[in-house]
Amino acid sequence: MTFSPNRTAVVVVDMQNGFCHPDGNLYAPPSEDAIEPCVELVDRARAVGASVVYTRDVHPPEQFEDAHYYDEFDRWGEHVREGSWDAALVDPLADREADLTVEKHTYDAFHETQLDGWLEAHGIDDLLLCGTLANVCVLHTAGSAGLRDYRPVLVEDAIGFIEDDHREYALDHADWLFGEVTDRDSVTFA
Repeated sequence: MTFSPNRTAVVVVDMQNGFCHPDGNLYAPPSEDAIEPCVELVDRARAVGASVVYTRDVHPPEQFEDAHYYDEFDRWGEHVREGSWDAALVDPLADREADLTVEKHTYDAFHETQLDGWLEAHGIDDLLLCGTLANVCVLHTAGSAGLRDYRPVLVEDAIGFIEDDHREYALDHADWLFGEVTDRDSVTFA
């Protein structure tokens, strides 16, 4: 698959200590395994001038106090609280200069964030999505991108997950319904 550097953004979803570091409160080993593949994809994109966007799942302590139904703390326990070590990007990605870092409060990086406007202002059409978790934030962000007429491409060997079947479901669902799936070796910038 060939991508134009000036029309493409690599979107690195939630590669944070809380999900990717063994001391994180929602650590999953496959998310840690996705760090180096994400770094490699970011490095390749930066080398050709493609945009890079990082998302960070961040929850203010009071976010779900008045929730009627949507309460991530109820489902997952308290995680990636605003200002916490868990909410920070993992070290191999934290010291990089990013075009944009999006703080989000839901699974979807487009929901009530500046992401859509920034992509549109920068003439981005294609999104290469990597990060974690496959069937949660990666899938919801990719689906939202497709609904907004971006071309979401999930880079399967740079995506973390909890269970293998969660990953397979997310990739199959995205490929079938609203996007595409590829691997790093198949990504070419030209």
